[in-house]
Amino acid sequence: MESSSGKGKGKKAQYYRHNRHNYNNHQPHMARSLTYHHRSTTASAAGKPFWRRVLTDEPPRQRKPQPVVLYFTSLRGIRRTFEDCRAVRAILRGFRVAVDEKDLSMDSSFRTELQNRLRSYGRPVSLPQLFVDGKLIGGADEVRHLHETGELQKVLAGAAGQDPAYVCSSCGGDRFVPCRVCSGRWRRCESCNENGLVRCAGCCSS
Repeated sequence: MESSSGKGKGKKAQYYRHNRHNYNNHQPHMARSLTYHHRSTTASAAGKPFWRRVLTDEPPRQRKPQPVVLYFTSLRGIRRTFEDCRAVRAILRGFRVAVDEKDLSMDSSFRTELQNRLRSYGRPVSLPQLFVDGKLIGGADEVRHLHETGELQKVLAGAAGQDPAYVCSSCGGDRFVPCRVCSGRWRRCESCNENGLVRCAGCCSS
């Protein structure tokens, strides 16, 4: 006849064997469960991790297009400068982006504006000068180099698009229209420049 202590040990041993059996049987189940919930295997087959796929599938945030501003001159007084300005304008048209062209020969205030912008870069005024998103890209040599190396496309990636054949119906592409206040006559008003002109509101940002 077994003692009470012997019965207690027998129950403990039986309890241990029972729980050990359940524990061992439970391990493969947990492994399958973890494998089921971990979806990186499916994502890796798609070529990118699951977390990156989730972020990529999210709708892109709306961002204001980066302004592209070109200071140039349409005067042929200095042939080298005129040819450089024409070449840069042609390069930018090829990328089909909207460019705010500021012709210094049409408005002298653009020269003062350009001087102030170049002063922070320690550069003298020379034409043409390209700015993208408020940052100086450079003159003709810099733009040509970026274009030849393929980097200019990356610089202009955030700019608004525009058909290069587009012609503004208000100014015909001149970017200026006669002042409506004084009509550009001998007595100039505060609204127009020295030529009696104002920037076209239909195709210019300012």
